[in-house]
Amino acid sequence: MSIAKPSIMYAVLLLVFSIMGCKQNKKESQSEMETVTTESEQNPIEETAFGEMPDGTKVKKFTLKNNVGMEVDVITYGGIITRWTAPDKQGEFEDIVLGFENLDQYLDGNPYFGALIGRYGNRIAGGQFSLDGETYKLATNDGDNHLHGGEKGFDKVVWQGEAKNTSKGAVLELTYTSKDGEEGYPGKLDVKVTYTLTDNNELDIQYEAVTDKSTVVNLTQHSYFNLSGQLSEPVLDHKIYLNADTYLPVDQGLIPTGEFREVVGTPFDFTESKSIGEEIDAQNEQLGLGGGYDHCWVLNETEKDLGLAASAHHPETGRFLEVYTNEPGIQFYSGNFLDGTLPSKTGGTYVKRSGFCLETQHYPDSPNQPDFPSVRLNPAETYSSRTIFKLSTK
Repeated sequence: MSIAKPSIMYAVLLLVFSIMGCKQNKKESQSEMETVTTESEQNPIEETAFGEMPDGTKVKKFTLKNNVGMEVDVITYGGIITRWTAPDKQGEFEDIVLGFENLDQYLDGNPYFGALIGRYGNRIAGGQFSLDGETYKLATNDGDNHLHGGEKGFDKVVWQGEAKNTSKGAVLELTYTSKDGEEGYPGKLDVKVTYTLTDNNELDIQYEAVTDKSTVVNLTQHSYFNLSGQLSEPVLDHKIYLNADTYLPVDQGLIPTGEFREVVGTPFDFTESKSIGEEIDAQNEQLGLGGGYDHCWVLNETEKDLGLAASAHHPETGRFLEVYTNEPGIQFYSGNFLDGTLPSKTGGTYVKRSGFCLETQHYPDSPNQPDFPSVRLNPAETYSSRTIFKLSTK
């Protein structure tokens, strides 16, 4: 008995300490969870006012942040990315997209800086197309052709925005309902575009749309990049890679002729990375028609749903941009129509070729070209497209 009692007491004490230890471990786990939550809360999505439309509609700005310092500003007018910071190889963050500081400058007219484009990104010949035997007439806002959704495309409407932090990163959902007949297009189209900024310095853009009547849809994002951070300087020293063995030559109105032309032996060969300026002024009929690069490349098939479509590298700063998509084409535009009349955020003006675009999309004029992949969307179907812009240094 005299030996058993201490053993029992010792066992009881062990049990008590064990329970206390479990409670302490649970408390530490809760503390770690709280730390993660607090860490996430250190980068809340900021929502601020960005001005007011002529009809009194308020425009909001959402600032998405990740835990490594990247920030992306998006406004509800046009779903426009107005600012996007990225580090150079020294870790210095700078804005890498062209745009403006206030709403009035966007309303005064601009070349689609940072905007969501729809219903149809790129050009439609003659401003019309036929569907099920009916011809639909659209605005001819680019010479004789229709461009980027018309006089008031998705780049010029106010979207509804809802922001939230998720396990994947900072998320902004933008929604817009395009009425039947808007800009000449058939069907009521409900659109959702989701921007997700991850801690891997990826901006993941997902597009969805449904319609109540057969229509055509081709959505894209129209950011102008200048990875140097010096937004008023030309981008001719940037090196571009395009995962494409063919491109679509165009006519004088920049409408595809229907030919799929091989890039090999031409200035359009970016299958090996080369600077934008290396051959942009070469004697070439297609370069003359576009004033430089303003063409759609036919992306090579990849084993992954989200294949590498393109990359851009600025050797001096080391900034490296990769573009992944499930779209069949990419429009590489070298900023040929920038003319120095628009003010730059970093001082000076946006001179010719001070920004480049990599617009993932279906081919231009697809509604009129039966040999191109279809852009038709029917009721009970869901349009789905995805593009990831990933930034790093090398």
